[in-house]
Amino acid sequence: MGSRMFGTNGVRGVANEDMCCELALGMGRAVGAILGRRIAVASDPRTSSQMLKGALCAGLMSVGVDVVDLGMIPTPALQHYIRVRGDLDGGVMITASHNPPEFNGIKCVAGDGTECTKEQEDAIEAAYRTGVPTVGWHGIGTLTTEDGAADEYIESVIAGVDADAIRSANLKVVLDCANGCACATSPALLERLGVSAVVINGEPDMRDPAHLSEPTEDNLGELLEEVRNTGADLGIAHDGDADRCVFVTSDGRYVPGDLALAILGRYLVSRNGGGKVVITVATSMVVEDTVGAVGGETVYTAVGSPIVAREMAADGAVFGGEENGGLIFASHQFCRDGAMGLASMLECVVRAGPLSEQLSELPSYTTVKKAVKCPEEFKDRITEEIASNHPDAKVDRTDGLKLLFDDGWVLLRPSGTEPKYRIYSESRDANAAEKRSSEFVDEFEKTLGKLR
Repeated sequence: MGSRMFGTNGVRGVANEDMCCELALGMGRAVGAILGRRIAVASDPRTSSQMLKGALCAGLMSVGVDVVDLGMIPTPALQHYIRVRGDLDGGVMITASHNPPEFNGIKCVAGDGTECTKEQEDAIEAAYRTGVPTVGWHGIGTLTTEDGAADEYIESVIAGVDADAIRSANLKVVLDCANGCACATSPALLERLGVSAVVINGEPDMRDPAHLSEPTEDNLGELLEEVRNTGADLGIAHDGDADRCVFVTSDGRYVPGDLALAILGRYLVSRNGGGKVVITVATSMVVEDTVGAVGGETVYTAVGSPIVAREMAADGAVFGGEENGGLIFASHQFCRDGAMGLASMLECVVRAGPLSEQLSELPSYTTVKKAVKCPEEFKDRITEEIASNHPDAKVDRTDGLKLLFDDGWVLLRPSGTEPKYRIYSESRDANAAEKRSSEFVDEFEKTLGKLR
């Protein structure tokens, strides 16, 4: 593991290489030392998940922690269980979310059901590195299993939407569970909402999944085709741990996450009679425009769903999320919530019209996303150099360097997990977006050459 074990979403690595039993055992002890004496655990269906969960649970029990094993459930179902119970000190999800099958990870959850703060992660990592002494034989923790967490989560989601309106609409959808955690919850949720569902990749199997679990357009060809062929009202896809969901229109068009944020943000702000929507600096202006048109306010944060969730809680926002399908509903819980995203979009379609029609009403932007290599040692300096090249520009330093123009923006943001920078350019004018993208990639590479 590198200098900081925790990335944007927990600790991740290749199973039996970086992400091994010894690491999971030590992490279990560290989590027990920092979070407390009663911890819930769950996992996705990756080949290595049971092995790593066993090692993690052994570590937890060895330092006197009582463990509640919830089985294979989505990350937000674990978070919901912790939040509503009130007698748990935190939780751990064994998942690598959208990463390829050989990866796995450890994601830590605080006692209120939100992802651990950076300070908590730093404390867990420090305890892992120094080591945590085990207890005497009489103090060893217990392990119990709990089978009801998935059902409780489903019922909570149903209670959070207008279930009667959804049931009376006789909707038909195609659901892609990505052979992951969604298999445990989303098909049952649709059934209880009276939605006719064609379920694809609905068996938990992440050794040989039908497609990679990142829910991008490239990975969802089968879903797009199935929606077209079945005449469904909607297509829905989850990632591996089902904390995200993305959508497909009735005519088989993939809906980028920014546009889903705009549509759901507009619907929730309208229904609420106003309110705030929290998004990251990497999100399209289409959200601000669309939410603003119905009297909502947009707040921007650094990239990372825990950052968005905490800002939402602090601001009393109604909705928020990231443009990768991570949707957060303040009325349900402050975390990415794949099943709530699914149910809320069903309600939105029933109440506000077909998704394809809602999309056609949105303002049009072009966003060009590129990545350039950048050694770690230059990451801080290069931002300052480029900023100094544009002394008259309007600048946002929330996360990386964002330069704001009359018709758009450019964002230069260092990757938290790789030696690279992401360069995003957006404009109402497609040519302007492309031109600025090329100009800033060139400027970045010239500046990096100069620093070297």
